[in-house]
Amino acid sequence: MDATFSLELPEEVAHVRDWVHEFAESVVRPAAAEWDEREETPWPIIQEASKVGLYTPDLFAQMAGESSGLGMPTVFEEMFWGDAGIALSILATGLAAAALAANGTPQQLAEWLPQMFGTPDDPKLGAFCSSEPGAGSDVGAVRTRAKYDEASDQWVLNGTKTWATNGGIANVHVVVASVEPELGTRGQATFIVPPGTKGLSQGQKFKKHGIRASHTAEVVLDDVRIPGELILGGRERFERRLAKIRSGERTSSQAALMTFERTRPVVGAMALGIARAAYEYALDYSCQREQFGRKIAEFQAIAFKLADMKSRIDASRMLVWRAAWMQRNNKPFSSAEGSMAKLFASETAVYVTDEAIQILGGNGYTREYPVERMHRDAKIFTIFEGTSEIQRLVIGRALTGLPIR
Repeated sequence: MDATFSLELPEEVAHVRDWVHEFAESVVRPAAAEWDEREETPWPIIQEASKVGLYTPDLFAQMAGESSGLGMPTVFEEMFWGDAGIALSILATGLAAAALAANGTPQQLAEWLPQMFGTPDDPKLGAFCSSEPGAGSDVGAVRTRAKYDEASDQWVLNGTKTWATNGGIANVHVVVASVEPELGTRGQATFIVPPGTKGLSQGQKFKKHGIRASHTAEVVLDDVRIPGELILGGRERFERRLAKIRSGERTSSQAALMTFERTRPVVGAMALGIARAAYEYALDYSCQREQFGRKIAEFQAIAFKLADMKSRIDASRMLVWRAAWMQRNNKPFSSAEGSMAKLFASETAVYVTDEAIQILGGNGYTREYPVERMHRDAKIFTIFEGTSEIQRLVIGRALTGLPIR
């Protein structure tokens, strides 16, 4: 029997968790309602996170390389426990960084990762641009085109991206585009668009139901020219992959799908943070609020709600941790474990925040209490980076091996 199994966080991760929790409690939470109302990027808080070392490529690299695999989901859970909109503003650069890490060369990582974060005095952002007006869940329908211009050794990008977190205000944009449209997702590649590149502009900025402190916008690419070396992984590797596809060989995953697969456990951790925050608030409220001469937590109806909320939160964490551990240890998601984590945690966040409002009653429906904001923030997690329906499709295909549609 192996006696080494443990669900206790490694000391290194526990230390970072406590540090991030303190920042979320003392800096993020007090500012949450203000930035939700303003619907603006909270630059002062991003700068504060950068100054204390929370918003740096070093921390992301440290947590991504941590041996248990639990570092990154733990950081994200704590930050989203503070506030989802502000946390996404601070941590969404991690999605662009994940795309860079998944497909980029060591040289590309070394050059562009620091430029996504900037410095404590002048923090920057990164944006991952995959979705399009006609291609959200259907990543194979991407219409943004990338054509290689031999004469200038440049890629020319044209198209419109939508639902891009930090889109248009980021320093570095990481863009998925189709090079060989007839090959569907297999003909796609990912490109780095440097700061100040002519032809890239922000389109519509969306006014959203939740996560309103996080900037979400269209990104318009109009004859955007970038050096030939800015295709992630290098042009030669991409050409070799295309040659294998044309010859009928199997290849590794495609650009957008590979990024989403790497980030699904982390997205599950984001949703988990929101759910935990709402549960904790509802628990404290129910243990103080009195009706009919009793604490409302003494009523079975409320106690059962709390029991179900806590049980689903802990189950979500186990799914997230399992997927994160598997990913760190190069275990294949043979049963779509990443999608399981994202699906269950995101639906748990919606369920728990809804129940929190119910426990608070009329108070929960007002903006005077934070569970109203948490409920609005939670819903997006069943939609972005793969809807719940898409996650079930992915899981079903993995389990049956059949082309479920």
